[in-house]
Order: sequence, then C-alpha cells, then structure tokens
Amino acid sequence: MDTKRILITGASGFIGSFLVEKALEKGYETWAGVRRSSSREYLKDERIQFIDLNFADKDKLAVQLREFVAEHGRFDYVIHNAGVTKCLDPQDFDKVNFRYTANFIDALKDADCTPEKFVLMSSLSAFGVGDEINYTPICLPDKPNPNTAYGRSKLKAEEYLQSTTDFPYIILRPTGVYGPREKDYFLMLKTVKSGLDVGAGFKPQHLTFIYVRDLADAAFLGLESSVCNKAYFVADCDVHTDKEYTRLVKQVIGRKHVLSLKVPLWLLKGISVMAEELSKLTKKPSTLNRDKYKIMKQRNWECDIEPLKSDLGFSPKYNLKRGLEESVKWYRDNGWL
Repeated sequence: MDTKRILITGASGFIGSFLVEKALEKGYETWAGVRRSSSREYLKDERIQFIDLNFADKDKLAVQLREFVAEHGRFDYVIHNAGVTKCLDPQDFDKVNFRYTANFIDALKDADCTPEKFVLMSSLSAFGVGDEINYTPICLPDKPNPNTAYGRSKLKAEEYLQSTTDFPYIILRPTGVYGPREKDYFLMLKTVKSGLDVGAGFKPQHLTFIYVRDLADAAFLGLESSVCNKAYFVADCDVHTDKEYTRLVKQVIGRKHVLSLKVPLWLLKGISVMAEELSKLTKKPSTLNRDKYKIMKQRNWECDIEPLKSDLGFSPKYNLKRGLEESVKWYRDNGWL
C-alpha cells in the first residue's frame, strides 16, 4: 500500500511538533509547514520534510501547491494547526487565524489538490462563555458566542470551512492543551514551585484539559475515519475546580505549602490592560492582555465530548495527574524547572 502523505501546518509550535511526531510514528510521509524563521528545535527527525507556505497571498499559495503536486504529488491529509494565540495587534487574530485559513482552503481547491481529509485545529474559545450559573457543559448544538478576538477569529475560520463544498473536513475544538514544551501552563507550574498560587477571582472555576498526545490521537482518528464535515470538542473527560487543579499541581511538583492569593477580577483586568499597553511599547506580545483576561475570567470550561467518543472512538490515555507527571518530568529533564 502506498505511503500516505500528510502536511501539518504550524509544525514548529507546541501542538504542531507533537502532531509531526504522531505522523512519523504512524508511518506517514510527513511534511512540516514552517516559516524559514521558525525554530526547528523539536523537528530534528531526519524523516521530516519541510515546506514554507505563503498563506498571506492566495494566488501565490496556489502556485506553490501546484508546483509541489507536480514534483511530489498531492497531500492525502492536511492538519491545519497554524495560528496565533497572542499578538500585538488584535486584528492579527483575524488575519492569521481566519484569513490565512480561508486563503489556504481556496488555494488547495484552486490548485486541484483537495486532500482526502482536512483537519482544522480550532478552539473551545470559539464558543465563548459557558453556563456560569448551573455549570452545564457546552454542547455541539449550542450557539457559539465568542467573547475574545481570538475566539471570534477561530469561529470565522470554522464557518468559512463549513461553507465550502466538496471539501472533506473535521473541526477539533480542544480545551486547555498542556504537556511538555508548553509555556503558558508551565508558568503556573513554575509559580507554584516558587511557593505561590495566584488565582483569578473568587467564584469557583470548572476547568477542563487535554494532554497534547491525546489531542494528537484525536486528530488522527479524525483523519483516518470515514466521518466527514463534523466538529467536535476535545477534552479528557474530567472536570476540575481551580482548587483541585492547584492541589494536583502541588502534589506533582512536590510542594506541600504555598501562599494562595486570589486576585479580584477588576484588578486582574487593570493589570491585563497595562500589560497589553506595555507590550505595544516593547513590541513583544504579552501573555497577559485584554483577551487573556476574558479567558481567565471565564468560570466554566466544561464541554461535551460524547460525540467525539461515539463517532471517532476517542478514549484519552492521560488523566490530568498522569499528564502533569509526564510534563513535569520533561520540564525538569530539560532544565525548565
């Protein structure tokens, strides 16, 4: 049987590098979509082939794809993972997460190289705030109402993909993704290790997570299944309060006592605004910003993954404790902690 050819965009990023690992593990001819300026620190396997695609220009991108097909043949599968989660100009969310995705879809069709399956890596943020009174899970029939620039850009990308014809796709909407190499959750681990636990607001949060290797499994289940033109939430089946999460982090880190501080939401908002304004002066995107504040403010991240389990046979291998243990080991082995 011929080896399947796969393209993974955003391959140099946290999630992308694990998608590449999974593709290699499964024996695919693996093409990593990365910019020439991007780090290839976690893409050192000699089997990986690289391509730098011009998502900003649909016509040039179509030419690139035609030339690729003439030389190598078309991609059987595509996982479009490229995107931004923070940026200096909020309009860049729309440009990169939505417009570049639309350009890519159009270019694939214009170049007559529509893949057998296209997986779009979206986000639970595309649905916005969940039920913060009764804490019912967000379900697929619910109407999306994103409240962040990031979430709106992801929803627009989803809607564009869903509007296409003769273009087989799967949309994945992961909740909080963590694991080795990830930097945002790592900051929380580092803070707890230093003896401090900082929480946002006083009302309990219901948190959900997905370990990066389980997310990669879900992506390939979507690619290799006969299911088409559907969207799914991706989480590990469990729900944790913010207190339970901190307790588990302390246990895995090996820190018995920490000073717990709850930051009022009004103060957190002010700090986020100042951090965003400062980032404009330093020309470096800040982890804290107006968008991030709305995400930290959100109290309910529960989502229904039963359709993912029933349609694609998804069964997560990692609960939060096991995933944190593996992550912390990697952070320690690599000198991060």
